[in-house]
Amino acid sequence: MATPLVGGGPAALGGGGAGGRGTDGRWGAYGAAITRWETLTRPAPAPTDAAGRLRADFVEWMQGLDSGWVTATPGLGRPAQLTALGNGVVPQQASRALQLLAPPFPRCPRCAGQ
Repeated sequence: MATPLVGGGPAALGGGGAGGRGTDGRWGAYGAAITRWETLTRPAPAPTDAAGRLRADFVEWMQGLDSGWVTATPGLGRPAQLTALGNGVVPQQASRALQLLAPPFPRCPRCAGQ
């Protein structure tokens, strides 16, 4: 069984809204990071379900994907959703990798003098 991030069990972890998350203890040491990511994306869903298992929509949110990008796929259960998310690429990381790895385009010799 998964352990909650901070005491109080899965119900205490609830999602929705940044309302004082950095100070209310629900996210523990991760409160500031959760709040920052919420301001860039949307309110964080609860990280675990009633049984204490990781929720796929929380992983989807952490990766910066649109709500339902994976979790709204018809016929895809929780284990398959988590597998797809785990094998997926985080768009922000892929973009940065391409920026760092792609060689710069050479300047056109004819255009350089213009």
